Amino acid sequence: MSSPLAIHGGPPVLRTMAPQVPWPPIDINTAVAVTAQLYNAVSLPGRTGVVAELEIRLAEFFGVRHAVVTSSGTAALHSAYAALGLADGDEVIVPAYTSHATATPLLHLRAKPVLVDCDELGNLDPERVRAAITPFTKAIVATHMWGVPARIEALADLARQHGIALVEDGSHAHGAAIGGQRIGTFGSIAAFSTGGSKPLSGGEGGFVLTDDDDLYYRVLLHGQDGSRCRSEIPIDHPLRRYALTGTGLAHRMHPLAAALTLGQLGELDRRLGGRRQIAARVITELRELPGISVPEVPGRYAPSWYAVPLLHRPEELGGLPVDALVAALRAEGCLEVDHPRAPRPLNEHPLFDAPNRLFPNLPEGWPRYRPGQYPRAERRHRNTLTLKVPHNDPELADGYIRAFRKVITHHRTLIGPD
Repeated sequence: MSSPLAIHGGPPVLRTMAPQVPWPPIDINTAVAVTAQLYNAVSLPGRTGVVAELEIRLAEFFGVRHAVVTSSGTAALHSAYAALGLADGDEVIVPAYTSHATATPLLHLRAKPVLVDCDELGNLDPERVRAAITPFTKAIVATHMWGVPARIEALADLARQHGIALVEDGSHAHGAAIGGQRIGTFGSIAAFSTGGSKPLSGGEGGFVLTDDDDLYYRVLLHGQDGSRCRSEIPIDHPLRRYALTGTGLAHRMHPLAAALTLGQLGELDRRLGGRRQIAARVITELRELPGISVPEVPGRYAPSWYAVPLLHRPEELGGLPVDALVAALRAEGCLEVDHPRAPRPLNEHPLFDAPNRLFPNLPEGWPRYRPGQYPRAERRHRNTLTLKVPHNDPELADGYIRAFRKVITHHRTLIGPD
């Protein structure tokens, strides 16, 4: 059977080179700021210089009292969990569908991750959370997958009802909001990554947000410089005596990463506005195609669209495997379409089945997780395609729409003979 698809030799829809959606955007202002910082200081103990400026700007942007920048998003989560005092045997509800880094810091604290399945958008399901809460539950962690806000208001209500902490992992969701309130401000404490192509990127890094003074001091003690702890923790605070050493960890952000992040922060809202407009057009056009389910986001939600997650429905395309669909789309020039291997359901990682080989001193009664336990999360992982959308290139987005239509129209040519 002849086929016009590029994977079969036809002309591709797009002929541009990768990356088609370069992120973070680097311009002359970025280069000047980072170069100036290189000549200014490449190490900043304490809360000074560009680190102090970035933390002030982050606190203003999110509307919180405290922001602490860190060396990574994982370090930010580790500091947040430590600040909450999570320890031996404490149960912490964690999404089954999230990055492993959302949960791995808990293992270092000997706190138990209790996995809970996702809702129709791939985020933590509040009803399943309600059923998972026990007298040993000390915290709920919500990840905003792919930049789509979780049902964080319902989760915050649950946390208040049960007197437990709510932690937001906003590593995909910088600048996202619900009803005008920014993600990262609904719980007791929030952690973000600024690594890679995150909506707010410094190449590597992260930060913690909180309105709670005591949590702030504990975050500082967990991984910040002793001179900073001495200057910021009050003399009469019970933890002041530990200011010189803290816990002995070093989670400070590099000044060059801080300079890069600071420059990106000033443009974040504008760029996300453009990204949302283009994402809305892509979602509207792809909604009409068989074999693809688009995210149906409530009107009050303003995602950051770290990527647009599309759910492949093979039963509508003659059983076409997701990898075959992705290969055909990429052949058409859709180089920012992916079937991500990560994040994947945590129960499919050996670390959450048999953690004792790497963490031999975990408490008794540790949960053991197996593939098959979280069907919604596992189905989403198997069938999710992610699509990066630009903030300023509607022509590229239109090319992607044409490529999806072309491939799905001719999908039968991708299926081998019975």
